[in-house]
Formats: sequence, structure tokens, C-alpha cells
Amino acid sequence: MDYKKVGKIIHYFNKIQVAVIEIAEGEVKVGDQIMIGEEGSGFTQVVNSMQIDHKPIDVVKKGEEAGLKLDQQAKEGDSVYLIVE
Repeated sequence: MDYKKVGKIIHYFNKIQVAVIEIAEGEVKVGDQIMIGEEGSGFTQVVNSMQIDHKPIDVVKKGEEAGLKLDQQAKEGDSVYLIVE
């Protein structure tokens, strides 16, 4: 598996486990597998849903921000990697 850094977490809401991700390169789509943290030491999950302004979206592209429900706790500044098989 290869990891492609696509962005970072710019805000994290602990109570609801939602991260706001900012995409710096490429795009992330619903169904993609991502890793949160640092390459090799974070956690992976499938993107089940994303939102912009409380509206569901299927893809977030370079320069955009979106809310993403996470399976585990994260922190601001964590990197977001797209897992490419």
C-alpha cells in the first residue's frame, strides 16, 4: 500500500468525533480509505460520509474543507493520507 498525503485536520470536535479536513493535494471521495496521523503510526478508516455546511457531499477537492466523522480520536494538525493500493 502507498500513502499519498492529501491534507490535514484543522479542527476536531471531541464530543461528536468529527474532524474538519483541509485538502491541499488531490481529492478524497466517499468510499476511499484514508489514514489519519503520521505515515505508519496513525489509524485507517473508510470515508463513509462527508459534509460541507451540513450538506452531504461525495468528494472534497484541493482547496476545500469538509467535515468527516472519525472512528477514533484525532487532533488538530494530524495529516490525512489517501491509501492507494
